Amino acid sequence: MKRTVRLNSADNVVTAFKRLEAGAEHDGVRVSQTIPRGHKLATHPIAKGNPVLKYAQIIGFARQNIAAGDHVHTHNLEFRNTRQKYEFGTDLHPVDIVSSPDTFLGFKRKSGRAGTRNYIAVITSVNCSATAARMIAGHFTPQMLTVFPNVDGVVAFAHGTGCGMAGDGDGFEALQRVMWGYAKHPNVAGVLMVGLGCEMMQIDWLLEAYGITPGPLFQAMNIQDVAGLRKTIELGIRKVGAMLPLADEATRTPCPVSDLTVALQCGGSDAWSGITANPALGHACDLLVAQGGTGVLAETPEIYGAEHLLTRRAATRDIGEKLVDMIKWWEDYTARNHGTMDNNPSPGNKKGGLTTILEKSLGAAAKGGTTPLNGVYKYAEPILARGFTFMDSPGYDPASVTGQIAGGCTLVAFTTGRGSAFGSKPSPTIKIATNTNMYDRMKEDMDLDAGTILSADETVESIGLQIYQMFLDVASGRPTKSELQGLGDFEFVPWQIGAVM
Repeated sequence: MKRTVRLNSADNVVTAFKRLEAGAEHDGVRVSQTIPRGHKLATHPIAKGNPVLKYAQIIGFARQNIAAGDHVHTHNLEFRNTRQKYEFGTDLHPVDIVSSPDTFLGFKRKSGRAGTRNYIAVITSVNCSATAARMIAGHFTPQMLTVFPNVDGVVAFAHGTGCGMAGDGDGFEALQRVMWGYAKHPNVAGVLMVGLGCEMMQIDWLLEAYGITPGPLFQAMNIQDVAGLRKTIELGIRKVGAMLPLADEATRTPCPVSDLTVALQCGGSDAWSGITANPALGHACDLLVAQGGTGVLAETPEIYGAEHLLTRRAATRDIGEKLVDMIKWWEDYTARNHGTMDNNPSPGNKKGGLTTILEKSLGAAAKGGTTPLNGVYKYAEPILARGFTFMDSPGYDPASVTGQIAGGCTLVAFTTGRGSAFGSKPSPTIKIATNTNMYDRMKEDMDLDAGTILSADETVESIGLQIYQMFLDVASGRPTKSELQGLGDFEFVPWQIGAVM
């Protein structure tokens, strides 16, 4: 039985597919100490200070002399900045757009965009109106909504910011983009915005900045103007109640796959993420792009050390340089907050076999497939380009996905090795397990097992095709495991940038 995985002939480590016992022989070397499943075995001596290679890329440097047969992990592998000279557009593979495009059953909006779900959103401008929004949305129970079969629910998008912040700059603009992106999202049929009245993030400013005109399916109010919390909740319930029959008029119709925009995410990563689920999702992204659809990679700290592979795929030099500028911003951002880019791998990531951010990033970037990089966007900025794109965001999953949804993603594809319990609204999350052991433990949470690439006879391409087909099924209304468990109401987390004052 296969007990190790070698990813490239240039690598000086392999990954343990099964626990390796001390004294056993694998890959031509004798194992010097027990190596947990998913961790790395040195197959060649590596002198102190020399690079450790996986994916034929540097994932770190030997902290001490490493003998062939040693366990390679945090105790003897260290992170260093490995920035190389960037190349732009040197690895471009043209996309052959299919002549007979696939379709899904979606909600075609007047804007021309297509939704995969049909929600009414109660959006707060500030944390002070969060309770009002949740009480308004909570009034509309699943039992009450049975008379509106085309409405997926009433959901509150409440957050912990909106005041105590600068009235301009990165943080203010990012929150505005998030609120606007959710308010105009194709998965949202009706919107009620709820504020307090005296906060920094004024609803009126947002409406003016983005040219939003209130109407039957777009309403706004402030607690102070309405004269208190109770009256605000009562009025909000009446307003949403009036929207429901109008939202229910929307029906699913055939839409081309080019209308789909999919967020490419990973969380709770392990050593198998970059070997099974992430490259399979990358293949699904390639299939989506061939249909004229859009894939959106994010989590800038989690492509650190792999960004040079993406700049080589940049359709233009300007696109590639935008990505490099984001990397430099993050280096400064972490440094001034007394951290490093290598802070990103979590204890769970490390327990699963990942050691440095370089190793994590090389696996994470595989979610983006192989097609040209056609656009790079700020956090929560509208995604306008078709094909493979990138959005700046933290590696923190709720904040990252919030930005991608605000940018227009109508589906979320989320790979996980440790077993992240995550879901999102208004765009549903498809959960893809990197290994069969975890999938079997958490079948109620996982939609698909990519671990069969190692545990059975599946290939990256065959699992990628299954993921792509799941895009179509879920976009057409099939509920995901996270939707069936009610996840998504508390995963709306706009990224807070800047001082809280």
